[in-house]
Amino acid sequence: MQPAASSADPRPPTPGPPLFWRRFKRNRVALAGSLIVLTIFLVAVSAPLLAPHDPYEINIEKILQPPSFEHPFGTDPLGRDVLSRVIWGARISLWVGFVAVGIAILIGIGVGALAGFYAGKIDAILMRLVDIMLSIPTFFLILAVIAILEPSIWNIMIVIGLTGWMGVARLVRGQFLGIKEMDYVTAARAQGARDFRLIVRHILPNALSPVYVAAVLGIAGAILTESALSFLGIGVQPPKASWGSILTAGKDNIEIAWWLSVFPGLAIFVTVLGYNLLGEGLRDALDPRLKL
Repeated sequence: MQPAASSADPRPPTPGPPLFWRRFKRNRVALAGSLIVLTIFLVAVSAPLLAPHDPYEINIEKILQPPSFEHPFGTDPLGRDVLSRVIWGARISLWVGFVAVGIAILIGIGVGALAGFYAGKIDAILMRLVDIMLSIPTFFLILAVIAILEPSIWNIMIVIGLTGWMGVARLVRGQFLGIKEMDYVTAARAQGARDFRLIVRHILPNALSPVYVAAVLGIAGAILTESALSFLGIGVQPPKASWGSILTAGKDNIEIAWWLSVFPGLAIFVTVLGYNLLGEGLRDALDPRLKL
């Protein structure tokens, strides 16, 4: 059994579910972000039911038609329904966001935990690695790697994940440096707990609060990166529906087909805004001291 911490050295102030939920509910901006995120998620999951047309069906008789009752978001240069492609594109964006951030979080937690727990030379080596990675322009690194590899959704997710873990590593390291000196960790060590048990059982659960916020904000960043890569033609490849690829068609026809730029652009804007609002709300609810 894990010993209770003394009043002079309490555990990190991570609120329990009831307290966290009360703080979160008072934040209207965070609730708005949650509603946006939930709506986008439901749209992505229900894409086969919500999409009014086949997003891949080509119809040369309906090329670049403006918004109408039959095609609320108009059609693209191949006569495909833009609304259906935007709905299906939500799946691609969320899939890339979740998987890429999952990879980044796993690597960041591992590196940060080792650096913060063992400190000394291990900390110095790992943090220099983080500094080197941070000194490289991430987007240009992603461009270079994707240009070498075959453009695919899996390569995009892996590359974004492998270039986005440094911030998480620093957050976890900072948490570990403080928590490992607390009384309850010292007591567990005195009772013979091994390093792995101390890290996984006693320290890591109390060090994850900033990681949750970083994960939510990271999804927004991954969605923007995927959209930018698809816009440049080295992201998700046709005929898969992607918000960035729809924007590419909009760029080529901006003077005669404004809807190809407006609607996918709004989808990206609203989705990223929702995740940013949710991330800010989580940060305030998990650590209200940040408001002081």
